[in-house]
Amino acid sequence: MSDNPDPASPFDPGKKTSETGASGGDATEFVWSFRGYRLRASEFTTAMVHFFRAEVSRANIWRNRLDTTTNWAVITTGAAVSIAFSQTGNHAVILINIMLVTIFLWIEARRYRYYELWSYRVRLMETDFFAPMLVPPFHPSADWADTLSESLLHPAFPISTLEALGRRLRRNYLFIYGIIGAAWIAQLSLYPHPVTSLAELNKRAAIGPITGEIVFAIAVLFCLAVIATGFLTIRLQSAAGEVLPRYGAPMDAIPGGAQPAPRRKAWYRPSRKRTQLLTMIITSEQARVSDKIMKEMKRGVTAIPGKGMFTSSERPILLCALTVTEVPHLKALVAEVDPKAFVIVMPATEVLGYGFRPLEDEE
Repeated sequence: MSDNPDPASPFDPGKKTSETGASGGDATEFVWSFRGYRLRASEFTTAMVHFFRAEVSRANIWRNRLDTTTNWAVITTGAAVSIAFSQTGNHAVILINIMLVTIFLWIEARRYRYYELWSYRVRLMETDFFAPMLVPPFHPSADWADTLSESLLHPAFPISTLEALGRRLRRNYLFIYGIIGAAWIAQLSLYPHPVTSLAELNKRAAIGPITGEIVFAIAVLFCLAVIATGFLTIRLQSAAGEVLPRYGAPMDAIPGGAQPAPRRKAWYRPSRKRTQLLTMIITSEQARVSDKIMKEMKRGVTAIPGKGMFTSSERPILLCALTVTEVPHLKALVAEVDPKAFVIVMPATEVLGYGFRPLEDEE
């Protein structure tokens, strides 16, 4: 499995190919080899630039939707406070507004998760595609292409709902809740005339059959829940679209740190590897199957001795390490050469080495 002559990485230059130019002569140019495809560097770069622009546009759209939801909360808060302090106003309007603002917070957290999905991909391209162009020694992480393609093939939110709630709460909604709370206390204390005792304040806070003490108790519990959500989610650091200090970041990776890093790396970069698998192929066409896999998939194949007990014939077993998205290609190649072959696919905890994540990058 380690004898792969051309690892499947878009940043590894493949072999030189001869192409006939417009003048009829042969032009030799380096190409990038990736999963059996050979692309010129200019073609790959152009495709990535267009993809980057599309993901930035998506992230921008969802970022604007976040602002829209915050505007809803601000406008309804202003309207509720104005009505509560009018001549016919009632403090219950403010309490209803708290419910509306909480719903807006939930909607905004959901939108924030979508925003983080697009900015997650943008961040991957920034740290591992554009940054290496600007600083040549800074090479891409070994799993960046796998991480990006996994997000495209199987989209999943990179952050939890709890982290999204905490972030939007700390950025905007704590201030809105603070204004609502201050307006509620002021309305109870001043309208229609200033209160003179705590009993009178409790009486004003009552809503129908619900006594003022119960209303205040619910308000206090709600405030504690909001504050706890804001503080307990501070250390959730999965968001790629935020420019924030990371807890536990190495000092040598932060500007102004004590020691420079021996090799430039993105000090924060989201990563998610595709599922890696080990395949065992039992076939009477070992040479042809191996040749197909190595040439078309650019994956190494290792043969180990085997013996079929039913036929008592010696038959090597072919081993090949793959990622989950390459299995259909492997099955098609084997079926094309030997439809009677056996293909066994097994999960692998991790595959390190040439064509996968380099062994020397492990810490």
